[in-house]
Amino acid sequence: MSAIKIASLFILAYLIGAFPTGVIIGKIFFHKDIRNYGSGNIGTTNTFRVLGPKAGVVVFLIDFFKGTLATLLPVIFKLGPHYLCLVFGLAAILGHAFSIFLKFKGGKAVATSAGFLLGYNVHFFLICAVIFIPTLLITSMVSLSSLISIVLIFIASFFFHDIALSIISGLLVILIYWSHRSNIKRIEKHEENMVPFGLLYWYKKRSHHNS
Repeated sequence: MSAIKIASLFILAYLIGAFPTGVIIGKIFFHKDIRNYGSGNIGTTNTFRVLGPKAGVVVFLIDFFKGTLATLLPVIFKLGPHYLCLVFGLAAILGHAFSIFLKFKGGKAVATSAGFLLGYNVHFFLICAVIFIPTLLITSMVSLSSLISIVLIFIASFFFHDIALSIISGLLVILIYWSHRSNIKRIEKHEENMVPFGLLYWYKKRSHHNS
């Protein structure tokens, strides 16, 4: 397999990840630049908050499956070693976080990272879902759930005895924490936005009602 073909598909994986779904959906269907509203983020959570649940679901699905598609490029084009899927998936994640279409700015890459995990290893993805979903139902915060889950996912990766997967998972820990810097500050100040469900949400709602 030629190095030129691998390099070309690697660039394609990055461009797939760099596709700014939230910005495109907002401008075409709502005549809004989502970067100017809410948290200013182009991802699923801010889309839900600014454009509504239908737009949020569409953005999530596209951001999710662009991670899966990019990860599976080596399989689709029969490039050989399975570890290339990790490299291509990482390219999509970096594309989402540092999109060439948005002057190398982008989203927090949580949905794209989840799609990448599905594309690489379905069983590992299911374990990640089992970690993330209950965490979200407890914390009621996507950001906090992502920060907690990615560390647990990194630890879980060691049980798969796949050094490449563990290395990429470790890099995701760094990327997720870096991209959530502002969220971490809001969490520390108890100012982080919450989803309208989960234990912490209902607890705070009940406490506010009783007060």
